[in-house]
Amino acid sequence: MTDPISARQQLVDDRHYKYRGCAPDENNPAVSAADPNVTLDAWGPYTGDGAEPQKVRFDRERAARQICARCPVLSLCRIYAHTTVVDAEGVEHLVEPEGVMGGELALTRHRALIARRHAATIGTTLAEEAPAAAVVRDLSEGRTPQKRAVLEALARETDPELVAYRAGMDLRSANWHRSTLVTMLGLDKERATRDQLLAAAVDQGLLPRSTRIRPDGPWAYAAAPTTDGARQRRIAPGRPVQLVLPGLEDLPRTRRAPVRPGRPTTDRGPAPSPRRHAGLRRLTAVRTALQPRIPFVPTTVLEPAA
Repeated sequence: MTDPISARQQLVDDRHYKYRGCAPDENNPAVSAADPNVTLDAWGPYTGDGAEPQKVRFDRERAARQICARCPVLSLCRIYAHTTVVDAEGVEHLVEPEGVMGGELALTRHRALIARRHAATIGTTLAEEAPAAAVVRDLSEGRTPQKRAVLEALARETDPELVAYRAGMDLRSANWHRSTLVTMLGLDKERATRDQLLAAAVDQGLLPRSTRIRPDGPWAYAAAPTTDGARQRRIAPGRPVQLVLPGLEDLPRTRRAPVRPGRPTTDRGPAPSPRRHAGLRRLTAVRTALQPRIPFVPTTVLEPAA
């Protein structure tokens, strides 16, 4: 941030400073040199008795900002108006906390100061947490067969029930493993998407780079379970609600067939067995049959009585 003394000196030393709009008129020092209909009080805070009427304040500030817009030292004045000083308690304040300066209201400058404070706080927090996060993030657990199965199923399916079925586990277990992977890879549980989780898994070597990932929308799919247990995952606004089938864990589970020597393989792995194909067809048929059907109800328009 620019030092306030240096910023003030640059403003005053500019050769156009004497032509500024808020300078007093030579014949009448009480009005602006740029517009004799605007008094110099338009740039300062209200000092009259009682509260200033809102319309009067808006008109006064509007007139001052219009003159500032064509001022030759507008940029230097704005830089100085945004400089800060630190008081005895270590709190940062604007050097010009009131009035119109640099074509901006005092409220605008205060909001900019708050935004800078917030950005500095977030940057300090991230810098402090970065070493700890690097130490805690251990990817050895992410290479277990269960989490590997969840990642491979997640790459092929976008529906949580089908992900759990392909991974060979119930829905709650699949979501728990997915939530653990999100934390392990340093993603945000509230906003992490399926594509972000899979991309991070590929970058960290939990999935081979040749893995074909089925595309999905930017939904917060990989979020953690809700605290009240109402759903196994959060549903982003606008995402179609998925139908959770009870008893899904009772469907027949199959394991991936081992790769035989000399048998050609692809990045999708060995072909699923006929039994798994039958289970997927049965699951799709049940989900289609259970989809709610909304009957058409004609709408009658009632006209108001005369």
